[in-house]
Amino acid sequence: MALGAVAEPPVRRRGSDYAQLSRRISQAGLLERRPGWYVTRIVLTLGAFVAGWVAVFLLGDSWWQLPLAALMAVATTQVAFLGHDAGHRQMFRRRGPSELVGLFAGNVAVGISYGWWVDKHNRHHANPNHEDEDPDVGAGALVWTPEQALETRGINRWLAKRQAYLFFPMLLLEGLSLHVASIRAIIGREDGKYTVPMRHRAVEAALLVVHTAAYAALLLAVMSPVKALLFAVVHQALWGLYMGCAFAPNHKGMPMPTAEDELDYLRKQVLTSRNVRGSRLVDTTLGGLNYQIEHHLFPNMPRANLRRAQPIVRAYCVEQGIPYAETGLVESYRQALGHLHEVGRPLRLALIHISEPTRRVV
Repeated sequence: MALGAVAEPPVRRRGSDYAQLSRRISQAGLLERRPGWYVTRIVLTLGAFVAGWVAVFLLGDSWWQLPLAALMAVATTQVAFLGHDAGHRQMFRRRGPSELVGLFAGNVAVGISYGWWVDKHNRHHANPNHEDEDPDVGAGALVWTPEQALETRGINRWLAKRQAYLFFPMLLLEGLSLHVASIRAIIGREDGKYTVPMRHRAVEAALLVVHTAAYAALLLAVMSPVKALLFAVVHQALWGLYMGCAFAPNHKGMPMPTAEDELDYLRKQVLTSRNVRGSRLVDTTLGGLNYQIEHHLFPNMPRANLRRAQPIVRAYCVEQGIPYAETGLVESYRQALGHLHEVGRPLRLALIHISEPTRRVV
């Protein structure tokens, strides 16, 4: 699969459920590119991002840099959303311009590997919430099924028992995790081959070095080492938290298909995804990911068209008798955390049984 764009939906027979929905969406003009919208979005987002770093430079050696680090976490996440859209070719049909935007947004501005992310995100879109196929629900610091929980050992088992309570604190390390994963993807080899396919490996490596050097040089040039370190900690921690909060409502707590489930493309994408209701402010805050169902059905659809596509998709799901999950933002987190808590139940029950004192028989 070529990198630079998330896989196109598989071709379906003419009369399939997905084909009928696709025709309605296409007839509404919602798959057409929105160059004017994206030019405005890119100018505003990158303008705020650059202005933030200029403010860091001008503010100098001040403790006011820490609140500014929090604002830069927001700006960094918004730039990352542009990289997400570029990876799906929502901005341009051609791979070249999409990759240029993606490499700048990912490697240069944010400091994560665009090629690694696209490979990982392709696999997620192909099989969302599938335990064996979706890398986003593989066992790691968090576990997503009781089976994964029971296989944990040591510190991972301790975390799995309490993961619902630790979820948001652990997201503070998500930014660091993304940086480390990017480096591993670029240099990682197994049996003489790179573990992650990447079209521009040398370029990506060089751009990550440039990002890291420029980031460290700017902070150390304008503030003391202690303030520079604290700025980096606040910036990276809150960026990771924001990213995690934007992606968490989308699939966590939704059905997790297995190899035994035979779902067509339409049902595979709809049943595993959750939308988040809200105003245009929510759209901007979550980068359009609150329309997760529409995004998964039409990953190349420009972000600005997702709101208009939603009523068409929702009405069609009602016609077909397909459950369409949509909830408020707070409720989406409650459902996701509830799922994480339930997954850890077998471990907590085992702990209770082990801890119960043996009763003496008189």
